[in-house]
Amino acid sequence: MPLPNHPPLQQPFGCRYQFPDPMVADPDGEGLIALGGDLAADTLMCAYRQGMFPWFNEGEPIAWWSPDPRCIIYPSDFCASKTLKRRIKNAGWTFSLNLAFAEVIAACADTRTYAEASGSATWISPAMIEAYTALHAEQVAYSVEIWDDDELIGGLYGLKLGQAFFGESMFHRVTDASKAAFFVLMQLCAHSQFAWVDCQLPNPHLLRLGASILPRAEFLAGLAQQLALPSIDWSSICGQKLPLNQLLNEDFMTYYLPPSAQI
Repeated sequence: MPLPNHPPLQQPFGCRYQFPDPMVADPDGEGLIALGGDLAADTLMCAYRQGMFPWFNEGEPIAWWSPDPRCIIYPSDFCASKTLKRRIKNAGWTFSLNLAFAEVIAACADTRTYAEASGSATWISPAMIEAYTALHAEQVAYSVEIWDDDELIGGLYGLKLGQAFFGESMFHRVTDASKAAFFVLMQLCAHSQFAWVDCQLPNPHLLRLGASILPRAEFLAGLAQQLALPSIDWSSICGQKLPLNQLLNEDFMTYYLPPSAQI
C-alpha cells in the first residue's frame, strides 16, 4: 500500500472516531474514505480538519468523502465578471452574515436550479440540517444571505475553521443572487487572508465562478497549514444587512473587519 505523500494530519483532540488517512484508505483516489459514525458537531469538525466531509442520501449509512482531485477557489485571485459587478452595483440588494442560517440551509435543501440531475433527491436531509445547525450554534457554520428588501433571494453556507472555509451549498431565487453570495464570501475570505475556499467537488457552476482543481495530497498539506493559523472574528459583521454594492469599495471590509479581529 502506498505511503501518504503529504504531512500526516493529526487526529484532533477529543475526536471520538479514528478517521483513516485519506491517502492510505483510498490510494486510487475514488473519494470514499469511511462509512459509519455520527453527525455530532465534534465528529464533523474532526472530519473536516482531516479533509473529509459527509455525503450520502437519506436512509443510507453516513459516508465520509475526500475526493481526488479537490475543487477549490483562491479568494485573492477571484475576479467578479463585469456583468456581476454591474448587477451588484445597480440591483439595490443587501447582504448579511448569519442573519438567516436556518432559512438558507432549508433553501439549499430544495432542488437547486443549477443541479445537473433534475429531479434528484437532495443530500441535505433533516439529519444534515440538524447537524449543521448545531455547528452554527457553535459559531463554526456560517451563512451568507442576499436580500431584496425583506425577501431572501440567495445565499450559501459552510464551515470556518482556522483560516480555512469549507463551502457546502448555495441557492438562488433570483438570477445572479447565488453569484452575489459567492462574491460576498470571496471578499470575506480574501480580507481574512484565507489561502483558498474548499468547494469539495467541481461542477460547471463553480468552474464558471473561477474554481479550479487541486490534487488531494496538495489539498491536505495546505489544509494542515490553514488550520494552524489564527482565525478572524467575523462577529462584527454578523446579524445586520449591509449594502451589497459597498463591497465594490476596497476599504469596506477593513472598516468592519480590522486587522485586530484575529482570535
